[in-house]
Amino acid sequence: MYEPILISITGMDRPGITASITQVLAGFDVHVLDIGQSVIHDALSLGMLVQIPVEIPDEQIVLDAIQKKIDELNLSVRFVRISHESYEHWVGQQGKARHIVTLLARRITAHHISRLARIVADKGLNIDKITRLSGRVSLEAINNGGQACVEFSLRGHVPDLITLRREFMQLADEIDDVDIAYQENNVYRRNRRLVAFDMDSTLIQAEVIDELAKRAGVGKQVTAITESAMRGEINFKESLLQRVQLLKGLPDSALAEVAATLKLTEGTERLMTTLKKLGYKTAILSGGFTYFGRVLQRRLGFDYVFANDLEIENGLITGRLASEIVDGEKKASLLANIALHEGFSLEQTIAVGDGANDLPMLSIAGLGIAFRAKPIVKESAKQSLNTLGLDGILYFMGFSERETK
Repeated sequence: MYEPILISITGMDRPGITASITQVLAGFDVHVLDIGQSVIHDALSLGMLVQIPVEIPDEQIVLDAIQKKIDELNLSVRFVRISHESYEHWVGQQGKARHIVTLLARRITAHHISRLARIVADKGLNIDKITRLSGRVSLEAINNGGQACVEFSLRGHVPDLITLRREFMQLADEIDDVDIAYQENNVYRRNRRLVAFDMDSTLIQAEVIDELAKRAGVGKQVTAITESAMRGEINFKESLLQRVQLLKGLPDSALAEVAATLKLTEGTERLMTTLKKLGYKTAILSGGFTYFGRVLQRRLGFDYVFANDLEIENGLITGRLASEIVDGEKKASLLANIALHEGFSLEQTIAVGDGANDLPMLSIAGLGIAFRAKPIVKESAKQSLNTLGLDGILYFMGFSERETK
């Protein structure tokens, strides 16, 4: 039995190369054991691991035929014989853990990749594949605040996942303006079906209760309580009741006034358009107010909205709530219930938020993402996104830019 041969072909890409070369192999009934191809700026790299049938009297006949075709195509080729022992060892690597590391930034440099690749190598992991998920960028626009994302597919055993995540987080903090996300590459990664969002400071660039408080003349008091609650320093329920009480007497017309001023977070519209196009269910699970969640639902098409209802009497906010408080535990419960209702597992859910009251739902979701989050949230969540807009979540999900246009 002939030893397997690795055929490595390089040159300028054009249509028909793979067809021409495999046609030669087909003439000898060659077995293709593995194949891979990549093209960077029209430069082709094509690899095939093949085994020549024992019926061929001399394997050199096949190699000469390939070389002839390669010369006709003005390409380069290299043949490497693989020992039976080496091939069987390679086969035995099947089933090893697979991992995805996503590098996101406004602009990716060699320094970013070098530092990340060093951590990967030091952990004994092998990079199987590197894929650019972001779109092509003009040289004139390279420094103009776009998006850049590279995905690394890794293979190998990770004995201490907590330490690996910590090292990636520390690296992201050290080199600034970079996010690094680690995920297990399992069947759920591109099979998420439900995405749930916090609202204030996640989908929109404001804390609505703070904006209402400004109109009520209690802005500083409410903002101080809000910030303390988001940092996890005081109980969310108690903080919400205190803040709502301070709104007593505010005309309900202030709700529409504030809604008209709200700005969506960068990337929100693109993300929601893509999720709806791809058939995802979406939900707002907010410790804010239902009125504003409904405004976003009408504008962006959310399937579910759960938030807090302000009690209003005679056109004035009473300083009380008219519904059960949506706190952190309630958000997690709602996420689980929606998933159950839709027939999804929790592994198929994504949760996104910025505050301490989002941690319960981030922790139970298949993919929990702390978005431009407070330090306590960023440290506790498995993933964080700080550099890009909300549509950067699509890269976490494994989608390339061309798939989302």
